[in-house]
Amino acid sequence: MGNKVKALLAVSHAVDRANDSLAVAANFCVLIACLISAGNAVSRYLFSQSSNSWLEVQWYLFAAIVMLGAPHTLRMNEHVRVDLLYNFASDKMKLLIDIGGILLFLLPACILLTALSWPWFVDSWNLNEESSNVGGL
Repeated sequence: MGNKVKALLAVSHAVDRANDSLAVAANFCVLIACLISAGNAVSRYLFSQSSNSWLEVQWYLFAAIVMLGAPHTLRMNEHVRVDLLYNFASDKMKLLIDIGGILLFLLPACILLTALSWPWFVDSWNLNEESSNVGGL
């Protein structure tokens, strides 16, 4: 095996390890979100106490779950797709469909969403924007 191939494999293994670590973090976010949800429900129904902060924390955790878990889900080939034709395709055709989907849909969508949302993010960051909900974060 050539040195270039070994270097690429090393990079690939490092990315896989990073994705595995992110997946573990996403799993902890699921646990924390479940505990917060249960605690908020108990607090609301038993003690008539609640806070919008806990609901917002759950939304942030849900976002973290998606963002941290997406690379692992994609790597494990567990992401959602329309399997109507995919199931009947050969392994080579499945590979071509996956590569085509990534290059034609996933990457352009990521670039477009980043380009469109970046100015809003920067404005919110510079304004030190906070939640508009009473009792929110």
